[in-house]
Amino acid sequence: MIPVTKPFLPPKHEYNVYLDGIWQRNHLTNNGPLVLELENKLKEYLGTPNLLYLSNGTIAIQIAIKALGLKGEIITTPFSYVATTSSVVWEGCMPVFVDIDPATLNLDPARIEEAITPCTCAILATHVYGNPCDVEAIGAIAKRHNLKVIYDAAHGFGTKYKGKSVYTYGDVSTASFHATKLFHTIEGGAVFTPDLDLLKRMAYMRNFGHDGPEKFNGVGINGKNSEFHAAMGLVNLNHVSAILKQRKYLSEHYNDLLSWNKISKPNLMNDTEYNFSYYPVLFDAEADLLACVSLLLENDILPRRYFYPSLDSLAYVQSKDLPVTQNIAKRVLCLPLFHDMEMIDVERICDLINK
Repeated sequence: MIPVTKPFLPPKHEYNVYLDGIWQRNHLTNNGPLVLELENKLKEYLGTPNLLYLSNGTIAIQIAIKALGLKGEIITTPFSYVATTSSVVWEGCMPVFVDIDPATLNLDPARIEEAITPCTCAILATHVYGNPCDVEAIGAIAKRHNLKVIYDAAHGFGTKYKGKSVYTYGDVSTASFHATKLFHTIEGGAVFTPDLDLLKRMAYMRNFGHDGPEKFNGVGINGKNSEFHAAMGLVNLNHVSAILKQRKYLSEHYNDLLSWNKISKPNLMNDTEYNFSYYPVLFDAEADLLACVSLLLENDILPRRYFYPSLDSLAYVQSKDLPVTQNIAKRVLCLPLFHDMEMIDVERICDLINK
């Protein structure tokens, strides 16, 4: 069987070195030394001055919304993982969907301003498949209307836009370090912000509001992560350059071997150094996609309709006519891509799709 993705696992002995240290210190959680080390090494690797390591990427979005004090409507994308929308609803705000750009599959800046009302407080956009949003256009709109900007950059590890990590954009940017991501800590996430006061507020929030053992600074939750998760991140960070290189190598072979008959690819933003976190293809028609999926499944190959269905179809949101998103969601398919994937498997998948 060839799955759509597969977690990267480093050599076990490298992880065991960190486990020995955890046993010696008996410090398992509550922002231990490995968590702090991982934060510092991530800042250095990514070139981002401020970040907080969290328990997952969903908590990251929720803390961002809470820390920014958002109330009312948040303009967001209907083409993302469910956590982007559910976090907005969970925090008592209303998601207002805006259609996507048919080329990049990201939130379309040209459609944002018509959706702004007196109740709008922020824009929450996703760098879909790690492809950067039009951050300049979104930033300009936010500035004109005094709105906050959050980027769901769950797919963004290793992607650079104009020479900078995608995590450097927006009032807050969030990351997921889930096991399926190219860099992972088994479970994990992070928030990034250029605002030191906001960073401090989010630091209190991730630890119940603790400001010392007997004092609390505002409301908080448990958004911390453990030494065991941080250890996996520290080991994997040593391999991330090789992971990025291999994913690019595999993706380029997909590019070369697919016939591109009745399929196409999303367009990358200009000035992007891409991380090859996914390999999405767009079929000309949903019927072609369904036929292809059926053939792949018959051959023990598991692609994924990611993202399908579009988020405007969720039962707890207001439905809306979003023709681009609804059309794209029916036609997009992510093909298998993971670090130790064999080239013979890429060839086999391409051969089946070409047929």
